Amino acid sequence: MNLVASISQGLEKEGAKELLELGAQAVKSSRRHIFFEADMACLYRLHLRSRLVFRFFREICRFPCHGPSQLYGGIQTAIDWETWLLPKKSFRVDVTGFGEGLSHSHYTALQVKNAIIDLQRERWGFRSSIDLINPDICFHLHLANNEAVLSVDGSSSSLHKRGYKTAVGMAPIKETLAAGLMRMTEWNGTNNLVDPLCGSGTFLIEAVSSFLGIASGKDRQFLFKNWPDFDISLWNKELKMAQEVKTLNRKLPKIIGCEVDEIIANSAMKNVKKSGLEDYIEVVNCNFQEFKLPSGLGLLVCNPPYGKRIGDEKLLPNLYKELGHYCKKEASGWDLWLLNGNPKLSKYLGMKANQRFQVNNGSIDCRWLNYKIN
Repeated sequence: MNLVASISQGLEKEGAKELLELGAQAVKSSRRHIFFEADMACLYRLHLRSRLVFRFFREICRFPCHGPSQLYGGIQTAIDWETWLLPKKSFRVDVTGFGEGLSHSHYTALQVKNAIIDLQRERWGFRSSIDLINPDICFHLHLANNEAVLSVDGSSSSLHKRGYKTAVGMAPIKETLAAGLMRMTEWNGTNNLVDPLCGSGTFLIEAVSSFLGIASGKDRQFLFKNWPDFDISLWNKELKMAQEVKTLNRKLPKIIGCEVDEIIANSAMKNVKKSGLEDYIEVVNCNFQEFKLPSGLGLLVCNPPYGKRIGDEKLLPNLYKELGHYCKKEASGWDLWLLNGNPKLSKYLGMKANQRFQVNNGSIDCRWLNYKIN
């Protein structure tokens, strides 16, 4: 099968590595997407285990498209609709890209929907219903270079929604991005891990979940169960393997999040408990300047405010100055990884980054910065 994974910009390289580790073949990265091939077992495995990808799309057909009429006709004739969508099933159509006379995604989706339901009415006398929230089948149409590619989405919602965030901070980082950034740190469970501005606790939860091999999708419902070639025995086999968690023969080092806001700290504690990691992660309600780091070396990770979604930019330089001072005073020999969406602020740390990687946090252009603290 030909498939496409959608991913945050900047995580394409790490995402390609993850897909290869999980059995994908012919992997090729592009901007915000990864193209690859996989069999059905691998597709199930990816939905269960991938921590970096938003969505997986399975291509079912492609055809020339030079305008609305060719799109309408192509949709009706490109696949066997009796196999893929009987009228008793609901569906949704998502659209990306554009083509001749098809510059608005809503209009393009309407053309696809009309082509499908007109065919159904002609063939069976009644039609499928549209369900934008919980459809039986989710079709994805991509238009580019006078070609239409029709795919099916394996999940009705983004895979970053793990289910453990019962409560969030004011500007929470998506779980998929946090997982990718933690992967880039190469933290392997041997050194302490501290987030001095932990917010919802996402960095720590994703790091420990990944280390323990906890499958991110083990509790989700997937739309591929409604596909005509869904193999329940193969699915049960992959699900059983995904539910196995790594058995530790040693105690993990200290993994601690600091959060000065009591309400947000309590939210982080709830998220840790919901994820089943309360035996591994501790959340303390205090200002990081009051927190004494655990003995030994380790990693500091954080996503401080940039003044874009939260925080007054005029007040933030002091926060960065205080963080830089704390690192130099308390964390000599440690590494700091910091997600920065405002280059005017990172200079107030008073440290020179050893590595920097361009990533997008939603619509914000960011840098994932690594500092060796002396």
